[in-house]
Amino acid sequence: MSLIPATILTGFLGSGKTTLLKRVLEEAHGQKIAVIENEFGEENIDSDILVTESKEQIIQMSNGCICCSIREDLRATLQLLAAKKRKGLLDFDRVVIETTGLADPGPVAQTFFMDEEIAESYLLDSILTLVDAKHAATQLNERQEARRQVGFADQIFISKTDLVAAEEVDALMHRLKHMNPRAPQKAVHFGDVAIADVFDLRGFNLNAKLDIDPDFLTEEAGHEGHEGHNHAPGEHCDHPSHSAKDGQGGRHHHHDDDVKSFVFKSERPFDAARLEDFLGAIVNIYGPRMLRYKGVLSMQGTDRKVIFQGVHQLMGSDLGPKWADDEVRNSKMVFIGLELPKDIFLQGLEQCLV
Repeated sequence: MSLIPATILTGFLGSGKTTLLKRVLEEAHGQKIAVIENEFGEENIDSDILVTESKEQIIQMSNGCICCSIREDLRATLQLLAAKKRKGLLDFDRVVIETTGLADPGPVAQTFFMDEEIAESYLLDSILTLVDAKHAATQLNERQEARRQVGFADQIFISKTDLVAAEEVDALMHRLKHMNPRAPQKAVHFGDVAIADVFDLRGFNLNAKLDIDPDFLTEEAGHEGHEGHNHAPGEHCDHPSHSAKDGQGGRHHHHDDDVKSFVFKSERPFDAARLEDFLGAIVNIYGPRMLRYKGVLSMQGTDRKVIFQGVHQLMGSDLGPKWADDEVRNSKMVFIGLELPKDIFLQGLEQCLV
């Protein structure tokens, strides 16, 4: 049986996850989707009372999709679905996991790598994060879960842009770009999203190309609509997206995001043993704070690209295609995390070069 693609749908409370999901399920795309609702008793107390007699709750929907509520463990639910698919008891093409608005997507993503049985049945395609333009500034300022959801994203959908001024949307996109430069951003209206923007993004696939905003990689580059507004990620910034009204006559205070990103680049190849030792050491120390990291590397002794990525303490690498004859052999790595010591990372990586 070929691997079942899985998508994690996350976003803070009220960002429009269910609206987007409903839209995807209703579209005539010919795919049967298994939806896993990962709700930690936020609401739906009635269904808690109703399903006490049944350990598993799988509902067949009219369009051939299925929906199940997790009351136990995500791992057990995924194993159950895969087993039923293998036996021909359930027919579905892919899985979408909708997390609760307060969830950290990290442990959900890790499930696909830590458990051998899950890894043999599923391919984690991508993490999609919804951001509510109307409430994003407050949520990102006040709730770490909201910042972590942005940090994990492979694709960011911004909802409710019609409720705020264009400059507010622009400021939000600027802020999100500095938190996570590798996730494309798209405004969505009432969940109206093309299926091509939701499925088969290969955001978690090791052989997918490393998508980093090209402007982000040039230190002097201005952001679109932000000519002259240049600062390294994590530096003090008075851009409106980082400000929050304090209720005292509209004065603002600066808010420094704890989720930040930085990029390492070099045209010198890496020494494989030194790099392995260094990455092993930093993951050991900073792993819980490392949300996502990914790179395309030039290694001494091989004519193929080395592609690596990780979530928290889980890290993997794979041999990619050969470097083309006319291609500049260089390494690009992006790290997204909670208050990571950028200088230690960059100096350490520099010392791993040949």
